[in-house]
Amino acid sequence: MSTALIIEQLLNGLQFGVMLFLMAAGLTLIFGVMGLINLAHGSFYMIGAFACAAVAAATGSFWIGLAASLAAAAAAGTLVEVAVIRRLYDRDHLDQVLATFALILIFSEATRWLFGSFPLYLDIPPVLAGAVALPGGAHYQLYRLAIIGIGVLVAVGLYYLISRTRLGMRIRAGESDREMIAALGVDIGTLYTMVFALGAALAGLAGALVGALQSVQVGMGEPVLILAFVVIVIGGIGSIKGALVGAVLVGLTDTLGRFLLPKLFTVFLGPADGATTGAALASMLIYIVMALILAFRPKGLFPATA
Repeated sequence: MSTALIIEQLLNGLQFGVMLFLMAAGLTLIFGVMGLINLAHGSFYMIGAFACAAVAAATGSFWIGLAASLAAAAAAGTLVEVAVIRRLYDRDHLDQVLATFALILIFSEATRWLFGSFPLYLDIPPVLAGAVALPGGAHYQLYRLAIIGIGVLVAVGLYYLISRTRLGMRIRAGESDREMIAALGVDIGTLYTMVFALGAALAGLAGALVGALQSVQVGMGEPVLILAFVVIVIGGIGSIKGALVGAVLVGLTDTLGRFLLPKLFTVFLGPADGATTGAALASMLIYIVMALILAFRPKGLFPATA
């Protein structure tokens, strides 16, 4: 097992974690500020991917498609918040789950009606199509490094937004005591719409970025949504810092587990049984990590209320 291969897998895990952070950051903001369980968050991921693929195909520019993904996901989030979610804030979580699950079905069928059942494909922009040299002689895709860089910039931007701006102050206050800031004259409805649109735009950005690495298809957001919920549970609900740490932890754990565990079990059980057992355990590894963390930190690693 070479050093270059290990570094490559570490970078793959980091890139996967950054993508999960873009999903989980919006999800944890929405849950932390609004107390809303939004199962339709994965649909914004799908909308961003389809918008980017369609616009990039029509214009020939990945970057215009990327901007379209942000706009489309934010617009969809605004529409959903105003038309549906606004009626659910005072309802219990079961009503929220049922309503947002219905939104998953609506968005999936609407996307299938617009684009058909066949997947779309998004090309990596030429400027990011190359590779960079790694220690040991291997090469790593430049586009994946760009995703990591974008994730870091988003994390820094969110930190600045939440901790240093007036809007961030209102978001933090809304998370702590929404009745008080409403009494002080803050338009809580507009604040909720802005937070929801921001979360949807981040999910759309994640979908657009990953769309160049895999096919863009209906239902692509639901598997990622499950992992995003794992991330915010591990990191702490409502915490951007927790979302970042949890996402990187999940990304590295999943990637390195799928890479190392089959090799490890092969040593003891032989090639066939070792590969099967290692792959099965690797698929459960992030949930085992989540259970262990919650056993010692029931509110997650960095709860917003800590």
